Amino acid sequence: MGKVIAIANQKGGVGKTTTAINVAASMAATKRKVLLIDLDPQGNATMGSGVDKYGVASTVYELLIEEQPIEEVIIQSPTGKYDLIAANGDVTAAEIKLMEVFARELRLRNSLQPVRDKYDFIFIDCPPSLNQLTVNAMAAADSVLVPMQCEYFALEGLTALLDTIQKLASVVNPDLRVEGVLRTMYDPRNRLANDVSEQLKRHFGEQVYRTVIPRNVRLAEAPSFGAPAMYYEKSSTGAKAYLALAGEILRRERKVQTA
Repeated sequence: MGKVIAIANQKGGVGKTTTAINVAASMAATKRKVLLIDLDPQGNATMGSGVDKYGVASTVYELLIEEQPIEEVIIQSPTGKYDLIAANGDVTAAEIKLMEVFARELRLRNSLQPVRDKYDFIFIDCPPSLNQLTVNAMAAADSVLVPMQCEYFALEGLTALLDTIQKLASVVNPDLRVEGVLRTMYDPRNRLANDVSEQLKRHFGEQVYRTVIPRNVRLAEAPSFGAPAMYYEKSSTGAKAYLALAGEILRRERKVQTA
């Protein structure tokens, strides 16, 4: 069965959606079969995948609330070479309606069952808050990838997020674990960034990816062209960094399987 990785951080603006789009595209470039689920009502992962969020026939709303078969909700990213479940403003209503549904935290997990064995990796782009949509992602996921900037408040928020993941695991998903902590928007010339980076490695050890995502203009520009960075400017440092991250995730996975 495919591995399900939720990409989450309660803090906004940490490169979460950028990571979701680019790690999905990078994995697909390694000939893995990939599904990206946009669980954020802003629909940025959808638009960044080259899909008009206003023009899609079905979104995560139809999947979670109307229980439309997942095969009918999946579309293909025309620019990323991976499959996609889109999101738009309708998904805001899904969060409200989920409150009225029995076993609401398991809706996404149950919906994924028919297709899990068709994919090598399923990535979920979570909203920047701990709501019913994020809880659904955590219940469905095998692990959580946490993107974060190397700044003081981000470090403080990471501790709270990891505590939340631990609590959710005890309630909805005992097998949930941290996949890794990813340093994003990294500027090696910034002394604070270097200090926080060292603290991260000291406190979280092997959970911190060796790969670092730099501040990069091409990464910031690519979503406005509806494409992952590797198809917008493959020679950019941002595109190369996400390819390196995909390689590191695969190596870790092989190591776990061997063990």
